Amino acid sequence: MTADTSVPSTALLTGADRGGSNYTARHLLVLEGLEAVRKRPGMYIGSTDSRGLMHCLWEIIDNSVDEALGGYCDRIEVHLHDDGSVEVRDNGRGIPVDVEPKTGLSGVEVVMTKLHAGGKFGGGAYAASGGLHGVGASVVNALSSRLDVEVDLHGKTHSISFRRGVPGIFTESGPDAPFDPSSGILKGKRVPKTRTGTRIRYWSDRQIFLKDAKLSLETLHARARQTAFLVPGLTLVVRDERALDGREGPVEEEFRYDGGISEFCEYLAQDKAVCDVMRLSGQGTFKETVPVLDERGHMTPTEVTRDLGVDIALRWGTGYDATTKSFVNIIATPKGGTHVSGFERSVTKTVNEVLRSSKLLRVAEDDVVKDDVMEGLTAVVTVRLAEPQFEGQTKEVLGTSAASRIVANVVAKELKAFLTSAKRDAKQQARAVLEKIVAAARTRIAARQHKEAQRRKTALESSSLPAKLADCRSDDVDRSELFIVEGDSALGTAKLARNSEFQALLPIRGKILNVQKSSVSDMLKNAECGSIIQVIGAGSGRTFDIDQARYGKVIFLADADVDGAHIRCLLLTLFQRYMRPMVEQGRVFSAVPPLHRVELVNPKRGQEKYIYTYSDNELRETLLDLERRGVRYKDGIQRYKGLGEMDADQLAETTMDPRHRTLRRINISDLEAAEQAFHLLMGNEVAPRKEFITNSAATLDRSRIDV
Repeated sequence: MTADTSVPSTALLTGADRGGSNYTARHLLVLEGLEAVRKRPGMYIGSTDSRGLMHCLWEIIDNSVDEALGGYCDRIEVHLHDDGSVEVRDNGRGIPVDVEPKTGLSGVEVVMTKLHAGGKFGGGAYAASGGLHGVGASVVNALSSRLDVEVDLHGKTHSISFRRGVPGIFTESGPDAPFDPSSGILKGKRVPKTRTGTRIRYWSDRQIFLKDAKLSLETLHARARQTAFLVPGLTLVVRDERALDGREGPVEEEFRYDGGISEFCEYLAQDKAVCDVMRLSGQGTFKETVPVLDERGHMTPTEVTRDLGVDIALRWGTGYDATTKSFVNIIATPKGGTHVSGFERSVTKTVNEVLRSSKLLRVAEDDVVKDDVMEGLTAVVTVRLAEPQFEGQTKEVLGTSAASRIVANVVAKELKAFLTSAKRDAKQQARAVLEKIVAAARTRIAARQHKEAQRRKTALESSSLPAKLADCRSDDVDRSELFIVEGDSALGTAKLARNSEFQALLPIRGKILNVQKSSVSDMLKNAECGSIIQVIGAGSGRTFDIDQARYGKVIFLADADVDGAHIRCLLLTLFQRYMRPMVEQGRVFSAVPPLHRVELVNPKRGQEKYIYTYSDNELRETLLDLERRGVRYKDGIQRYKGLGEMDADQLAETTMDPRHRTLRRINISDLEAAEQAFHLLMGNEVAPRKEFITNSAATLDRSRIDV
């Protein structure tokens, strides 16, 4: 027996042994100023990958947008320079350059170097703003290897530079230029006294951000477009000067929408309208107690009255998905908050009241629920107030409790007026909306009944499953796998190739129903779709319960040709639309069967007799490598036209055996982009799909076509 040389447990050591008595105040680290930002950047910008990089840019842009909200700015330009820097320009009032009395620093230095410092606390500079914590610009400064600020004010251009939050002077251009730390703002050339504005250019610090972090032009365009919708009359210009993907010359796009959120709602809606876009507007007041700094420097709790403005655009369409975009002072709140909960609660309550009074809902029927009301609804919910309470610096959730009550009151009053209007056009549209909601409720109840009738709750109920299902013996969900196999011929081979202990097989006949174009009832009536939902056993749509899923993995097993790709796309459409949690949790996969088999002549000891390749390019590279090494192979290289051509041992070795196979996990990194892709490729609109195919033809890899 060997002696135990591991470190003994701390609980068994005396204070002298473990140095506990030496733990003193000198061990405490106090981070001052911007040190905390550099030490824990994720606390301020969420992460240090591409999302954090984009968040830094939003912080600078939002400061300019706040000027536009106040009516002081009507043009913002964002330049992505080819040296990796980003520049944001606006024609607002300009950051103050005079001396702030308490710190003795210029206004620019205070804003850029002091956390929780800015013009959005006291209410004198901004009635409503997106920035409110006073850390946005200073955080970006702390996380930049270089940041230059130029302010046009009082007839001159004032400038100052920073390196990782420290003010000073760069003697050359670029982030790696020699740097002389010094305080103070420099006055430059004269400009017309009427010209005001701010220009901020920064280089993100690669000591902080990951190497592969980069700014996404598509995401920037989407944010600029969104902001232009929310601030009518504001022009946003995005100019990309980076040489990406062999592109020559800058790409510039301008965004301006005078129609406001009504136009935004129309843009977001992808389906045919059931009613026109409605605007629900109003305001309310609430009181809250906030600490206010008095003249003696003491924080005194003071009750103040706040105004909260509500502006909502919404319309119902013939589709089944709900789209709700929410904003507070034009800052997106993707995870909702009190304003969204008030909106959804009030819409549901108001619709139920009108349905009961109009007798469209039978006495014996239950009230419609939120999901029924939200089906096919596209809404843009915006509120404006001074000093809103957010949950965290990333501002993803509004926490101001009074917003829920005020939004609910505005929605109840304005929406009820529309739904009970006596005007002919409005009355017809309101009737169509109410009938759609009632139909959605009845479809939901039918789907729930279908799920309850079909779900297998215990192993004894397996007889109710489709006869063509070749189930597995294991009831361990985490280990079990369901292969959805294309065609009966492939099923026979797969049955021999599978491990029946944990691999189940469900054959489908060719191409299933395109559920993107079909209603819920049509989907449930379809034999193939119904079988898949029944076998998985977790229901569908809004009633889908992933905890009831019978298999840990669902794997699409189709031929490696164009038809197989189409079948995989149809299956993925079904899962994305009606069983999305399976995709979101990474439990949906696509098998990767080989295209070719190369048989070696007299392979050496330890060398495989057969080599499988998965594309024509891989085959060519493999053959060249074999010829270069002098390895002989048979000329009759086998090309698999389908899974049925493979022997069971070949299918097991290459595609089904977990020890050797390759699986592609299906995931959704951007839900909105995924929805748009499915709508484009699988939806009812033919013209956009034709345009996409025509424009993409030149980029097609012809080697992937099965000819």
